[in-house]
Amino acid sequence: MKSDRDRCIALAGIFQAAHMAANIAEQGMVDSDALEASIHSLFKIDAESVESVYGGLQGVETGLRLIQQQLGEKRTDNLQVTPYVIALLHLERKLSRNRAMQQQIQEGIRSTEERIAHFHLLHPNIIAQLADIYTQTISTLKPRIMVKGEPLHLQNPDNVNRIRALLLAGIRSAMLWRQCDGSRWQVIMGRKRVAEQARRLLHII
Repeated sequence: MKSDRDRCIALAGIFQAAHMAANIAEQGMVDSDALEASIHSLFKIDAESVESVYGGLQGVETGLRLIQQQLGEKRTDNLQVTPYVIALLHLERKLSRNRAMQQQIQEGIRSTEERIAHFHLLHPNIIAQLADIYTQTISTLKPRIMVKGEPLHLQNPDNVNRIRALLLAGIRSAMLWRQCDGSRWQVIMGRKRVAEQARRLLHII
């Protein structure tokens, strides 16, 4: 039985990936620690706990802060992030009904994992391979996520690869959210409860 705590951590993973994808598109920059935690989650398929998927609670600190800001009483809507979060949840539901695509993603992740012995997790080669997995799978589902930002940053191939790899990580977190019995009504109707859980988890970090 998954707890509110587990669901909050998984939701933080979605918010974090969406936030970083938006940041790269808008500013060309991203926090490397948060990026590493989100990319790390793609390779933690059989984790002993939800938080270990991200290497511990601090791995989703950015996402927890976003939940507290956007779902709490003193709400500050981030117009960039929210549509991406909704889109990721929607696409993951489609993916959950497509066994062949799930298998294709798993095989791609395994192939990429073999290269981590030779490259750092955030090496452009690793990020490019993860981006390619996204392009060949999730990107073919409708409606596609259209990332908006500054043309200067979106014309940089490394930025495009990082955005796609992060969207793949967002799908991973959305899958984890569903496995924890997460649903959209919990975010809409139970937003204060989720925000309070995020506040408690941030207090632990």
